Amino acid sequence: MREQLTKSDIKKIEEEIEYRKLVVRKEAIEAVKEARAHGDLSENFEYHAAKKDKNKNESRIRYLERMLKTAQIISDESKDDEAGINNTVEIYIEEDDETEKYRLVTSIRGNSVKGLISTESPMGKALLGRKVGERVYIKVNDSYGYYVVIKSIDKTGDDGADSIRSF
Repeated sequence: MREQLTKSDIKKIEEEIEYRKLVVRKEAIEAVKEARAHGDLSENFEYHAAKKDKNKNESRIRYLERMLKTAQIISDESKDDEAGINNTVEIYIEEDDETEKYRLVTSIRGNSVKGLISTESPMGKALLGRKVGERVYIKVNDSYGYYVVIKSIDKTGDDGADSIRSF
C-alpha cells in the first residue's frame, strides 16, 4: 500500500533521514568501535547492543527512503467549511454524551493517544469533508457504529510539527 503523505509529512521524513544519516549514524559507528575495543566480541554485550542499534538506524533510513519513493502526495487543503487534513474537529459523541477534539492527519502521523486521528481510520474517513452541524455515522465494523455531531472545525492546523511515527 502506498502511504498518503502531505508536503509537510515529506519534509519531516526528509529531516529525519538527514538527522539519522549525519548524527545517529556517526554516533552508532562510534559506539560500535568503542565496544569492539573492550575485547572478546563473543561475550561482549555492549558490542552486540551497539551493532543492533546501528542496524536499527540503517533499517529506519531504508524504510523512510522507500516510503518517500512510493508515496502518494496528497493536498492538505480543504474548503473553508469542511473538515480536512491537519484540521482539529470537535465532535459530540451521542452515545457517550461527551465532547472530544481530534486532529485529522495522514496515517503515518496517526496517534490516538495524542488525539491525532488518521484519515484512513473509520473516524477519520467519516469526518473528512464534513461540515459543522452534520450528524455523522462512524462505522467501526459490520456490527457496530455510532453517531457524532460536528461542533466545530479549527482550520489553523499545524505545519507537521509532530514527528513522524517511529517503529
